[in-house]
Amino acid sequence: MKKRILACIVAACTVLSLVGCGGEIKNDKIKITQYKGLEVDKVESAEVTDEDVEASIQSTLYTLSTTNEITDRPAQEGDEVTIDYAGKVDGVAFDGGTAEDQTITIGEGKFIDGFEEQIIGHNIGETFDINVTFPEGYSEELGGKDAVFTITLDKIVERIIPELTEELLPQLSTTATTLDEYRAEVKKDLETSNEESAKSELEQLIWNALIENCVIETYPEDKMEEVTSSIESQFTYMASYYGMEVSALVENYYGITLEEMAQNLIKQEFAVELIAEKEKLTLSAEDYDKGLADYAEQYGYDDVEEFEEMVGKEELQKTLLQKRVGEFLMENCKQVEKESE
Repeated sequence: MKKRILACIVAACTVLSLVGCGGEIKNDKIKITQYKGLEVDKVESAEVTDEDVEASIQSTLYTLSTTNEITDRPAQEGDEVTIDYAGKVDGVAFDGGTAEDQTITIGEGKFIDGFEEQIIGHNIGETFDINVTFPEGYSEELGGKDAVFTITLDKIVERIIPELTEELLPQLSTTATTLDEYRAEVKKDLETSNEESAKSELEQLIWNALIENCVIETYPEDKMEEVTSSIESQFTYMASYYGMEVSALVENYYGITLEEMAQNLIKQEFAVELIAEKEKLTLSAEDYDKGLADYAEQYGYDDVEEFEEMVGKEELQKTLLQKRVGEFLMENCKQVEKESE
C-alpha cells in the first residue's frame, strides 16, 4: 500500500526536451505557463493560547484515566453511556435512526442538541423517549423536523481523569520537572504542530496553483490506467466501508471526478520532472539518506533497509525530488492576503 501511495505521487518518466520562453517551460509531455511567483492565499500559523495548552493537557490526562462502572445512580454529565436507540419522524422510522450498543459521552455534543442531555437522570435498564429537532440543513429529508428517539440505557461508566500534579510528570514528560516547565513544553509542541499544519496548507495551495498552470494536450493511456488503478486501490477499503463506489467517494470527498484526480496527479508528476530539470534541482546522497530515514520513522520501520526494499529506491528518490520541488515553489511563491468573504 505504501509503495502504491508513493508511486502515485511521482511518475517514472524522463523529460526529453526543455523550452523556456517568457516564463513558460514545456516539453513533449507538459506545458507549464507559470511556476515561479505563484500567487496563493497567505497562510499563517495559528497562535497557541493558554486555553489550547490546557485542552491539550486534559486530552493527555484522559489517556491516563481509569473507568468505574456505575450501577447505583442515574446517568450524569460526563458519564460514558451505552445505549440502544430507535428514531422516528411523524411515527415513521428513518434511515440511520436506529443503532445498538452505541457509546457516547454525555456533554461532548456529538449528537443533536438536546439528545445527550435528556439521558441524564435515567438509570440502567430504563427505556424512555426523548424529543429533539433536527437542525435546518441537517439533510434534505430531516432538516428542521421533530423526531422522537426511544432510548434503552444499557450501561453507565464514570471516567476518572487524574489531576495534573508534579508526581504525575514522569508519565507525561521526559524532561519537565515542574508544572510550568511541562506547560511550556506542551505550548512549544503545539506551536510546532501549528507551524507544520500551516506549511502543509501552503504547500497544498501551491500545488493546486501549479496544476492550474499546467497543460497536457493528451494524457498517455497507459499512465492514466496506472494512476487510476493506484487511486482505486488506495480508496477501495474506505469506499466499501461507506458502501460507495470509489468514483462516488472521490467526487463526494474531493469535489472532482476520479478521472480529474488521475489527471491532476499526472500533471504533478510531469511538472515535478520538468521543474527539477529546468532549475537543476537534484538530490545528494546525504539528502536521500536523511529522507529515507525520516520516511522509515514516519511509517514505523526500525530497519531502514527493510523500508527501502519494500518501497523501492527509485520511488523514494522520486518522492524526495517532489518534496524538493515543493520547497522550491514555496520559496518562490507570493502569499497575498485573503479577500474578505
